[in-house]
Amino acid sequence: MDRIRDLSSKKAAVIFTKSSCCMCHSIKTLFYELGASPAIHELDKDPEGREMERALRSLGSSNPAVPAVFVGGRYIGSSKDIISFHVDGSLKQMLKDAKAIWEPSDQNLIMDKVMRMSSEKGVVIFTKDSCCLCYAVQILFRDLRVQPTIHEIDNDPDCREIEKALVRLGCTNAVPAVFVSGKLVGSTNEVMSLHLSGSLVPLIKPYQSFHN
Repeated sequence: MDRIRDLSSKKAAVIFTKSSCCMCHSIKTLFYELGASPAIHELDKDPEGREMERALRSLGSSNPAVPAVFVGGRYIGSSKDIISFHVDGSLKQMLKDAKAIWEPSDQNLIMDKVMRMSSEKGVVIFTKDSCCLCYAVQILFRDLRVQPTIHEIDNDPDCREIEKALVRLGCTNAVPAVFVSGKLVGSTNEVMSLHLSGSLVPLIKPYQSFHN
């Protein structure tokens, strides 16, 4: 039960499925069509799958136990419940309330948030804590005697929308995304190209520190 509780709270929308389950596929497709990107956990590929199935049934999941859908960390039902919520219009509102989907006006707010974060300091890097290239770019800047502000977006509740905003700004990959003087420099390829051509150092010179 603890593992179910932990996994179901890590993202705004979470679906426990099995790879061979047709209804699971249908429910996933419905969420994608509504603009959500749920976390998917396939029980038949998890060594603890059977125990997780039993835990889901104890929450009230039907037989079969999948698909089991959580929104905002709360169990909302299996396929029959989800289809009912979709038909009466309440599913979309649940997803909006949990910030699993966004309206255009919300996207503008996220873009404003990204621009505000990117201007907090001379050099700002958006990263994820599991991203090796993010770490490499951070090390490069520190070797160049710059202490950038780091925003680990996987710790931000708006993570998915921040990623989309960074891509809309022109990042080939959402992270790492490097800003200098509030302007997007780019992701790993762009930063490394600037460094190899000798153009990066003049760009960051105002933010270098040579104190021990």
